Amino acid sequence: MTQTAIPYIFMRGGTSKGPYFRREDLPEDLDTLSEVLISAVGSGHALNIDGIGGGAAVTTKVAMLSMSDDEWADVDYFFAQVSVEDQLVDFKPTCGNILSGVGPAAIEMGLITPTDDQTEVRVRAVNTGARIIAKVATPGGQLEYAGDTVIAGAPGSSAPVQLTFMGVVGSSTGAFLPTQNLRDEIDGVEVTCMDVAMPVVLARARDFGLTGYESAAELDSNSAFFKRMEAIRLEAGKRMGMGDVRESVTPKFAILAEARAGGTISSRYFMPWNTHPTMAVTGAQCIASCALTPGTVADGMLERPSDSPAEVVLEHASGTIDVLVDFTVNNGFSLNAAGLVRTARKLADGHVYVPTSVWAGKEFA
Repeated sequence: MTQTAIPYIFMRGGTSKGPYFRREDLPEDLDTLSEVLISAVGSGHALNIDGIGGGAAVTTKVAMLSMSDDEWADVDYFFAQVSVEDQLVDFKPTCGNILSGVGPAAIEMGLITPTDDQTEVRVRAVNTGARIIAKVATPGGQLEYAGDTVIAGAPGSSAPVQLTFMGVVGSSTGAFLPTQNLRDEIDGVEVTCMDVAMPVVLARARDFGLTGYESAAELDSNSAFFKRMEAIRLEAGKRMGMGDVRESVTPKFAILAEARAGGTISSRYFMPWNTHPTMAVTGAQCIASCALTPGTVADGMLERPSDSPAEVVLEHASGTIDVLVDFTVNNGFSLNAAGLVRTARKLADGHVYVPTSVWAGKEFA
């Protein structure tokens, strides 16, 4: 045999999609694992023509699941962001959209047995240590994908997947404000560096000469903006204690503007080398936290709710996303939990194949 077959489920999770594997079916060594994922996705070509990736950062994501040895969790979720063209794999961040498919995938894989009309799956995000409760529709003990829930950025409607995130403050850097400041100035631009579910550098759109309402395509064509943004992101990464982040997708970047379609605040989110077509679930939690925190770059862009929990509606390039934030304000903003509703759907299953020159399989390891 010249190829190694690896079982997988291909799923849409939220507004992303990618292969979901059992961790035990993949190499334990991270260097070999990276080579396998690069080959499976087809990283190195703009269209991922020699793999199952979709030619965009939201379609080159990978979930790896296993039974958890954590007393609280049922399932461990290990995430990998595979680059489209650069043949790089980043294991530092997690992904909340792909997380939307973890509960259904765990049931499909036999890791979880459905219970009653709704099955609760306790998930540990291995990359960040976050704890998430996913509630999956299982009427009559059967996994259900059809439903009436609609999310911006995904066509049609599906069954809801309710996500509650806990333990996400300082998930990557160990601090809510990694620089210890509500605002920093980098290259003449005020930014807030915050770590909630995802480390994000946030700035006002107008400080880049932008409205904050541009389409993803308009932003992606603005090379001058991306060049300046990347310089700020690299410096912010150092100040946040993350070191040299030139080859890391974190910290992410977001720009903010006043809402204009009835939401709480408007944002554009970057992955970071192109514009997210919608909004990341993890990024949404950080942006919502920034919006609710006095003294950040969001000051003056919204009327902050004082009662908790608060619904923060983020306007993005394809619509809106709602984040229900449970918080306290005692000597500053403190996040207790964040809830979102997403959807997921199984698209395919079977085996993905990689050359044996990349990996000969478990039996030969």
